[in-house]
Amino acid sequence: MYRAFLIAASAAGLLFALMPAGAASARDREVARQTSFGGSCIGCELAGRNLSGARIVGANFSGANLTGANLRGARLYASNFAGADLTKADLSDAAMSGANFTGANLTAAKLQSTKVMGVSFTGATLSMADLSEAETSGATFRKTVMIDADLRSATLNGANFEQADLSSADLRDAKASGANFSRARLSVANFQSAALRGASFGRVEASGVSFRDAQMNGASLSFSEFARASFRSADLTGANLSNSRFYRTDFRDADLSRTGLAGADLSSAVGLSQDQLDEACSGPGTRLPRGLIGRTCVGASYPTLPDSRAVSLRCESGGIPKSVME
Repeated sequence: MYRAFLIAASAAGLLFALMPAGAASARDREVARQTSFGGSCIGCELAGRNLSGARIVGANFSGANLTGANLRGARLYASNFAGADLTKADLSDAAMSGANFTGANLTAAKLQSTKVMGVSFTGATLSMADLSEAETSGATFRKTVMIDADLRSATLNGANFEQADLSSADLRDAKASGANFSRARLSVANFQSAALRGASFGRVEASGVSFRDAQMNGASLSFSEFARASFRSADLTGANLSNSRFYRTDFRDADLSRTGLAGADLSSAVGLSQDQLDEACSGPGTRLPRGLIGRTCVGASYPTLPDSRAVSLRCESGGIPKSVME
């Protein structure tokens, strides 16, 4: 009985605090920091409301209008914001765990330094959103539109960006080791100095993307298009570039030690040197600029499926490519 009373009171408190602006005074519009809310507010009109510091647990805000709302420092636990409009909302320094933003609109929202654990942004819109220095764990951005998003210095290790649109997004100095960018759109995205060890970039559209100075040890970049991209001074040790096309792509000073190049088209690549290729693992179908010679690796495998990784052990001497499919 007592528990039922608490749940009812919590829901009533949420609905009262979030009642339409016309039914509340200016003072009522201010929600006290650290106040806890639950209950349901499906499709509520909450544009511009002040929910800073609020603790929202198990609440349902699906379809709600939170345009320009102040959720700075809020705590969002196991709450549903599916299909909600959070355009230009401020969620800076917020903490989210188990929240659902599937299909939500967070265009130009502020999420600086937000902590995100087990949150789904599947199919959401985060174009021009600011996620700089955000920290994520188990976050899903699958099919999310993140055009011009700011993810500088964000921690995105293991995050799922499969089929996301990150065109012109800024990921400089981001930490995204083990992240999945398969089939994503990365045109003109900036990954300069990002930590991308073991990340997957299979079948991506990446014209004009910059991986300059990025750490990409063991990353998979197979079956992709990297027209006029830059890997200048990137660490591609043990990475898999098989069956990808690198039209006018810059590899100056990149580390290609044990990098798998089977089936890769590097014929128009810029800045490649023989010294780099002597450390890399060419294979069947590798195309190189005129005058350069590839070397095969003993024990290397040459994958035919997307996102698989080549295993490179050591290079044969002599510089003349030969089959190692034995």
